[in-house]
Amino acid sequence: METRKVQLSGGTTYTISLPKSWAEEHGIEAGSVLRLHPETDGTLLVESTGEDDDRVRSGRVDVARHDAAGIRETLYAMYAVGFDEITLVDPAGHDTGVHRAVADAAGQLSGLEVMEETDTTITLRSLIDAGNISIRKSMLRLRLTVLAMHRDATTAFVDADPDLAAGLAGRDDEVDKLFALVARHFRQALSDLQEVEKLDQSRDALFEHYHVARQLERVGDHAEKIGRLADQQPGPPPAALAEEVSTYADRSRRIIEQASDVVLSDADVPVAYDVLDDAADLGADVDDFSRTLYERETTGAIHRAILVLDSLKRTAEYGANIAEMAIQRSVRAGTPE
Repeated sequence: METRKVQLSGGTTYTISLPKSWAEEHGIEAGSVLRLHPETDGTLLVESTGEDDDRVRSGRVDVARHDAAGIRETLYAMYAVGFDEITLVDPAGHDTGVHRAVADAAGQLSGLEVMEETDTTITLRSLIDAGNISIRKSMLRLRLTVLAMHRDATTAFVDADPDLAAGLAGRDDEVDKLFALVARHFRQALSDLQEVEKLDQSRDALFEHYHVARQLERVGDHAEKIGRLADQQPGPPPAALAEEVSTYADRSRRIIEQASDVVLSDADVPVAYDVLDDAADLGADVDDFSRTLYERETTGAIHRAILVLDSLKRTAEYGANIAEMAIQRSVRAGTPE
């Protein structure tokens, strides 16, 4: 760290000198233009500019040794870390299956389109600009999708409705798509000050949203799991078991909804503390009820019910994680209660 003394120039302007080594490293000389980013916490960030400010962040990767699944993971990773243009290269040529897998993967990532295909290369481009993105609206949509998905999953289990369960996998893809979008812009904001300004969110706020989005994405995974279990049932569970599952499911969703309200809708912070108590109570109740199942139900029913109950307990735990972030957010903002 270096320090500089503020000087008064011309009676109206404050000036400071720049470290010479930093200026030379970034090609800054007399007449160069710098970007200044004032932050609400009193920080002033200084950023060098250049002819490539509007550059497209491009990446090329040799995927010759990857199968279709490996190529998809590579594509997801490059999207998540912020590449705008991605070229997948295989000198031996991409087969039809790879082209199809890439197209399917691109369809599961917001704004990513296949722009050019040859025998040896597939080039994709992200068409979404951060200035057109509302992270908060994306988060609200993510929460709405996850809660609806979770509600339908438990209904499918209680009613043994295979048709309702069958549609959950596609909705989990939508959850993953929204989470990937939030993760991408959070990662970009870590290294790009313009991205922060376009999103109109501080880095702290973006991290909080990313953390909450991760918890919601996990809830979506458990909803899909419950849907699979519902599809495996030979018939509806016993009425008493169905009632208990419905009750615990309602409680777990309420925990998610209330916790996320504190982060996304500025609900009162004490709600987050209540959520922590509710999540602990639900976990204890689920554990007690699970122990009683072995005395009441057949082996097959026990196995499926225990797995569903575990997912409901996990859902409450993810809500507690959101509540903890809500409390940390209030502390950061200086408004703990």
